[in-house]
Amino acid sequence: MVTGASSGVGRAIALELARQGAMLLLLGRKRVALETVAGEVRHKARVVEIHNFDLTVREDIQKFVGAVTKTQGRVDALIHSAGVIALGTLESSPVEDLEWQLNTNVIAPYALTRALLPLLKSGKGQVVCINSTAGIQADAGVAQYAATKHALRAFTNSLRQEVNADSVRVLSVFLGRTATPMQQAIHAQEGKPYHSERLIQPEDVAAVVVNALSLPRTAEVTEIHMRPFLKPL
Repeated sequence: MVTGASSGVGRAIALELARQGAMLLLLGRKRVALETVAGEVRHKARVVEIHNFDLTVREDIQKFVGAVTKTQGRVDALIHSAGVIALGTLESSPVEDLEWQLNTNVIAPYALTRALLPLLKSGKGQVVCINSTAGIQADAGVAQYAATKHALRAFTNSLRQEVNADSVRVLSVFLGRTATPMQQAIHAQEGKPYHSERLIQPEDVAAVVVNALSLPRTAEVTEIHMRPFLKPL
């Protein structure tokens, strides 16, 4: 399962998993975009399913998990790639923006993972949370976003301690600036020129994540840190 599969890192991970012949369940809010991704991977993936719903709506998660439980005996990998960001100083950022980011960046992956735990344990599966370097170091102007990413890191670390005994592996991926539509919008808001070729490429992230997922059961990668190699112009 890949959340946020319609674009950016989620899409790249879905494409790479398809090349490995995976059965894919693509989750997201943008149905047309999900259908486009499904069309790209359908000839490579074993099976492709689209599940179009809002991850911040608890009832939608329960309906989805209920349906999946009836058709699938296990979940091999759950990749949380959906995320949102709102920039701004503490003084200028309304509490509503924090609630919006918490709902998408923290509560949604928490609720979805919790609901899928029986299937993850059954499949001795793996959980991957695509995080941000803001989840390690909070800079000015991103207090709200960084708070959600710090929370996601804490959730992931605690989850690992709880489910390793059930043969479930848990990985956090901390990304610097990555060439995605979200990053392009951030550059525009910051008034900076956007040079996508100087940023981490989504395909770079996908290659690293799928490699970690493919490791033998003698090892667990707990954290991956990636940053752009080229410096800003």
